[in-house]
Amino acid sequence: MQDWIERTLGIGPQTREQLLWSIVVIAAVFIVRWLVLRHIHRRLDDPEAWFRARKTATYVASTISFFALWRIWFSGFDDVATFLGLVSAGLAIALSDVLKNVAGWMFIVLRRPFRVGDRVQVGVHAGDVVDIRMFRFSIMEIRNWVDADQPTGRIVEVPNGSILTEASANYTAGFAFIWHEVPVLVTFESDWERAEQIVRDAMFGVAPDPKEMAAGQIREAAAKYLIRLPQLEPGTYVAVRDSGVLITARMLIPAQNRRGIDDAMWRELLRGVDATPEVELAYPTVRTYLPDPVAIDQR
Repeated sequence: MQDWIERTLGIGPQTREQLLWSIVVIAAVFIVRWLVLRHIHRRLDDPEAWFRARKTATYVASTISFFALWRIWFSGFDDVATFLGLVSAGLAIALSDVLKNVAGWMFIVLRRPFRVGDRVQVGVHAGDVVDIRMFRFSIMEIRNWVDADQPTGRIVEVPNGSILTEASANYTAGFAFIWHEVPVLVTFESDWERAEQIVRDAMFGVAPDPKEMAAGQIREAAAKYLIRLPQLEPGTYVAVRDSGVLITARMLIPAQNRRGIDDAMWRELLRGVDATPEVELAYPTVRTYLPDPVAIDQR
């Protein structure tokens, strides 16, 4: 039987031994991984900690398997540099996209542009990172047909290589807050100062305290990034537009709470406007002036 296998498949005794050892190594590594994870799972109640432990165990098992298989299959090469050069050239041509994704994964693991749980945008894709693997990372998509950065419910798989070629943004790295603006347009006939006070009352009623929530994170982020935010307090700005006076509320909020802040603030604004007759919300209008018919007849 062995002679028939060797003649048919061209597998010699050395190759057969290497295959056997390869199977033993892979089985042993992943059995140990399973036992370790089983032991850890009994002592972890936090789903996030369990997720990270499982991913770490997978990385360690894969790395050990790679070096063990390398030792089994390539220990007989005298000129390793020549062999690696030939293999690298072939892989670079045939697997360029795969290698780019692996390089992107190494960049994500080592440089940490984002982690699981961060809200990011890479190219046209934006969402919360829910998983990071060797070739792709997964995000819970936001935006698209849903407003105010809320999830759509879709999981988007993004190639790791895109982190090296596309512009990327992290909403929560180091500093988990963003500046959010709520524009309120009132008519020219309205008392704009009273309207601004209504906007400010609504804003300070729903905006979190920036000193308590952000000051500490700014100090931590400043150790890694050159971040300077001298003004953290909410504020309002006034401008004139075609249809009325624009009053813009600007405040610092948690990056993943835009929809909730918008909802709470507009409820307060509508109550304030409804209770103030001298303030009316504006909208695009067209005004037509007709000449006095009596004046036309007198001509």
